[in-house]
Amino acid sequence: MKWGMLAETMSKIISFSADNQFSDNLEDLMNASGYQNRSRFLRDAALYFAEIQQRGELKDMDDEEIVEGHLVIYYQHGVEGKLLEMRHSHNLEITSYNHSCLKHSHTCVDVLHALGKAVKFRESIDVLRNTPNVDKVTFISAPMRTEGCC
Repeated sequence: MKWGMLAETMSKIISFSADNQFSDNLEDLMNASGYQNRSRFLRDAALYFAEIQQRGELKDMDDEEIVEGHLVIYYQHGVEGKLLEMRHSHNLEITSYNHSCLKHSHTCVDVLHALGKAVKFRESIDVLRNTPNVDKVTFISAPMRTEGCC
């Protein structure tokens, strides 16, 4: 193994000071968030916080900001036409689409991987939320990276 590859896989120890209350509650925060590893919890929290500070929530982003992520739409039958219309419009670039029927909750769910301007995501979400038989719409933005696997 080359040194450069080894250096990329090694970890660094980072320490920081925290007040007693935060320190005492850190383990509870981590567990309540579903994490079993404190380092990963703090890493993910820091990355999420930094992204929100830099880009903001979708509702606060500049209209022209290019966003990528997943729309998750829970609905009852009768909405398929609206979803088909959305997939074939040019408002968002839909690069992947998945449909599932959830047996326990008796709900359909579609997951759309999309790319587009923040304003177009907001408009699409507003249309879906105001469509009869749509139970829930959520958006999960992809993390922003300057380099990586793809």
